[in-house]
Amino acid sequence: MAKQITIVGLGAGDLNQLPFGVYQLITKSEHLFLRTKEHPIIDELNSEITYEAFDFIYEENDDFGEVYRKIVEVLLTKAAETDIVYAVPGHPLVAEKTVQLLLTEGRERGYTIVVQGGQSFLDSTFQVLEIDPIEGFQLVDALTLKSDQLQLNGHVIITQVYDQMVASEVKLTLMEQLPDDYKVVVVTAAGSSQQIIKEVALYELDRETSVNNLTSVYIPPVKNVEMLHHQFTSLRQIIAQLRGPNGCPWDKEQTHHSLKKYLIEECYELLEAIEKEDIDHIVEELGDVLLQVVLHAQIGEDDGMFSINDVIKGISDKMVRRHPHVFGETIVQDSDEVLMNWDAIKRKEKDTTDEESILDSVSTALPALSKAYHLQKKAAKVGFDWPTTHGAWEKVKEEISEFEEELNLNRDELLMMKEFGDILFAFVNVARHYKIEPEEALSSTNNKFYDRFRYIEKKATENQIELKNMSLEEMDKYWNEAKKLG
Repeated sequence: MAKQITIVGLGAGDLNQLPFGVYQLITKSEHLFLRTKEHPIIDELNSEITYEAFDFIYEENDDFGEVYRKIVEVLLTKAAETDIVYAVPGHPLVAEKTVQLLLTEGRERGYTIVVQGGQSFLDSTFQVLEIDPIEGFQLVDALTLKSDQLQLNGHVIITQVYDQMVASEVKLTLMEQLPDDYKVVVVTAAGSSQQIIKEVALYELDRETSVNNLTSVYIPPVKNVEMLHHQFTSLRQIIAQLRGPNGCPWDKEQTHHSLKKYLIEECYELLEAIEKEDIDHIVEELGDVLLQVVLHAQIGEDDGMFSINDVIKGISDKMVRRHPHVFGETIVQDSDEVLMNWDAIKRKEKDTTDEESILDSVSTALPALSKAYHLQKKAAKVGFDWPTTHGAWEKVKEEISEFEEELNLNRDELLMMKEFGDILFAFVNVARHYKIEPEEALSSTNNKFYDRFRYIEKKATENQIELKNMSLEEMDKYWNEAKKLG
């Protein structure tokens, strides 16, 4: 039983570029199959060859993956009966998914797959663009193009830009990274008599009428580094330079300990921006928090201890490990079950011994209200909790009574402080039962108080009254006005 498929490349141009050996093979073959007949060489040899082309499969299917699978199945079926020749544009091993499928699946199924010559379109493309790939080069398939894979500081060639629809998708993806008017080059049938080379602004890419199955798009290297400031690698390079030999004296002096206060400050400023729902401010403050993370990572790298890659790998591994319902086979019903699994996995990771407390995982650096919330939450997970909110409310009343008793009897300042702390702790317990984060709630109230008091100050200025001379009744009036304004 014949089971051999010989794969050849038709090259990127016309007949005068076709190797003689490939010419003989396709003209003498009695069983020649073409991925597509839309190629200059096929037009020139049309009277000399007999072939079966798979263009009809493209017309019947919208999904290119399905197209490639169907082509491969037809080829394997035909090759089971007789040896066949399969011809593809360009070189068989450059941007040819069907060839890759034949090399893997075909060989697994016992077929002999022989790959012979063919000129890659890249040779002609490099020549007409006059670029040297040694400077940095990336070849990308337009059909699987993703914005974050682009290496824009080198030469980028996007192949298989078949039509205006694909060109439009390429344009939109590139515009996530580059200015709308960035100059790109449309290269069609490079090196052939039908060659078309045209420079266009990025936003015009899908308006180019010369686009066909021999079209690639060339993205010249970005020379203006500020265009790449949105990329994480640019931030890393900037911070490394700031802490480098010729960097900023202040940045070079920083340590993990000296930066602690700034990290806390930036986190609170971010929380404030979130509270105010100020999107521009949120973006800015997220950047400031990220700056602190990258600074700490750069210090770790400078000290030879760790780098941002270790940080990213650690959190990536943790997210995959703790979400087996997303990245594994585990099935969960709701978010509560997700959290239960999270805690179980976390305990397994920490390998907690009996001598350690489950409360030890609560950070000592948390603000007091937030720390109280998380201490109670940890204890509640092992059953140390009021079964209903009624018990939590009764505890609040009990603590208020004890505080009042201390006020009326001894007025011991230390005891008064402790009893008041008990009231706050009990109120935090109530908040937890209602799924309210007390730190967030108090921050919200602080902001509300600020805005309303600021309104009173504004009214005092408008009425030319010094705030200290304004009566409590007047202040209360303006407070209520501010309250109505939200």
